[in-house]
Amino acid sequence: MNDDLLVKYLLGEATPEEQQQVQQWEAADAANAKHLQHLHYIWQESKKLEAKSTVDENAAWERFKQRVAAKPAAPKTIPLGRRTNWMRVAAALIMMVGGSYTAYYYMYSGRMITLESDGVVLSETLPDGTVVTLNKHASIKYPKNFSCDTREVTLDGEAFFNVTPNKSKPFIIHANEADVQVVGTSFNVKSSTAETEVIVETGVVQVSKKQLGVILKPKEKATVKQSVEQPVKEQTDDELHNYYRTKEFVCNNTPLSRLVPVLNDAYDTNIVIANDKLNDLRLTTTFHNQSLDAIIDVIANTFNISVDRTDGQIVLK
Repeated sequence: MNDDLLVKYLLGEATPEEQQQVQQWEAADAANAKHLQHLHYIWQESKKLEAKSTVDENAAWERFKQRVAAKPAAPKTIPLGRRTNWMRVAAALIMMVGGSYTAYYYMYSGRMITLESDGVVLSETLPDGTVVTLNKHASIKYPKNFSCDTREVTLDGEAFFNVTPNKSKPFIIHANEADVQVVGTSFNVKSSTAETEVIVETGVVQVSKKQLGVILKPKEKATVKQSVEQPVKEQTDDELHNYYRTKEFVCNNTPLSRLVPVLNDAYDTNIVIANDKLNDLRLTTTFHNQSLDAIIDVIANTFNISVDRTDGQIVLK
């Protein structure tokens, strides 16, 4: 299926023959139908932004296509017994925010599916009914069907999992050096090159590095670091890991050193704590869908500290 034809179909510009071609393609395979459903969802979301947009949509679309063309190609997977061509589709949504693009990529082969968020938060239902919510700039790779004795996925970035219970088929997440295993629970995984962090909301989660692991219960966190042989377990009281799902920053006696990195991730900004003495200043409040400036003002007024904005940084002194 030609990507341009799918875009024409969504725009309502396809001829009757082209409409029939897309509809036949959609009906031929469940993966095709799911792919078109993703594009349609993103297209509907883009309409909500149209009234607020001051961007030349045609020019933005051309730049977006150039960006996709420049993105490195994914490796090919050749399943046994037949040949499969990779499909890689860039979604129809283009949103300009401070000169950056927002989009997602949906790729599949005969056996594996990769969902990659770029500048948006995405929710996906996996083949077993598990719901995963990807934070911005994250990706997950999973099989078209969980046909083995385990349900295994690979995560890059941050995601929240609400796993469908199945005691006979454990759910396993591979994230860098960490392996996270559950049978049915909800928890957050944040993975980077340096470390992987797991925070449990419900149920019991096992976090391992090679042969060494810990068991987590609700309100507990494990951190897997490159320089440490086994996961480090500790209590956690705040709910900051939920910000990208709830649009809230819930602080419960939360130190500034914990809040600032979350704000940097959420707002793509660079807040710096200039004095180590400020790191342990603790805040108990909830910020609900507020601007970064409003949050910084509350922090400054609460702790009677100054804020300098220089060279793209927000410095707390």
